[in-house]
Amino acid sequence: MTEERKESSTSRRGLTPSRKTELRPLSSVTGRTDQRRLSGIQELDRVLGGGVVLGSVTLIGGDPGIGKSTLLLQVSGAVAQKGDKVVYASGEESSHQIKLRADRLGVKGEGLYLLPETDLETILQKMESVSPRLGVIDSIQTVYLRDLDGVPGSISQIRECTQRLMYWAKLSGVSMLISGHVTKEGAIAGPRVLEHIVDVVLYFEGEPFSAYRLLRSVKNRFGSTNEIGVFEMKEQGLVEVDNPSKAFLNITIIFSEYLFLITPV
Repeated sequence: MTEERKESSTSRRGLTPSRKTELRPLSSVTGRTDQRRLSGIQELDRVLGGGVVLGSVTLIGGDPGIGKSTLLLQVSGAVAQKGDKVVYASGEESSHQIKLRADRLGVKGEGLYLLPETDLETILQKMESVSPRLGVIDSIQTVYLRDLDGVPGSISQIRECTQRLMYWAKLSGVSMLISGHVTKEGAIAGPRVLEHIVDVVLYFEGEPFSAYRLLRSVKNRFGSTNEIGVFEMKEQGLVEVDNPSKAFLNITIIFSEYLFLITPV
């Protein structure tokens, strides 16, 4: 049983787009050639269907410690290395902690702005002042809205924060990557409607005894959900696996030999 208080009249302030919308026939709408931007991580770009769509919100879910923050930091570094500005907002780590991990991963600091903040309004204001190409929220369970009742991570806070991010991303054209923890059942923590709000839902998975990680798509408004990205967690961070079949074949052989050794004759 969870208590959910009635939302105040000001809780949805800022959710309504400030720009006037126009009624246009489909035939008059022209497609944009720069709709997608490559992140610099080939496995991620392939799972997304060819890159990150401008103004989209992508949710990456996974168990604690599986490597979500590592993946987000490496993506941020790769985008910043292309000359685009990136704002990395973290509610779980300080700037010094992120810097230590960035040094280990070899992530450069040019164009990458760190923001250890949990107030969503402050985060969006800082992003507007920088005008980044990519924004990162790590994680959605840690941010909150001041004008809304409930603690960070509650159902109402997660839902409203995600909706606020969606509206802001669509109006500003900034692509957003947000991380979310999963429950014991493997679902993303929070209301199920969270997955319906965002544009893309990715799951980052891995076995405890294996260094390999799988990035799979369960929802993608801009591409297929049949692609899977394969990474290997090493000391220098996540490394893309060029030949997954060979890697998993080696794992199968090693595991079979292990079973042979422990099985009594």
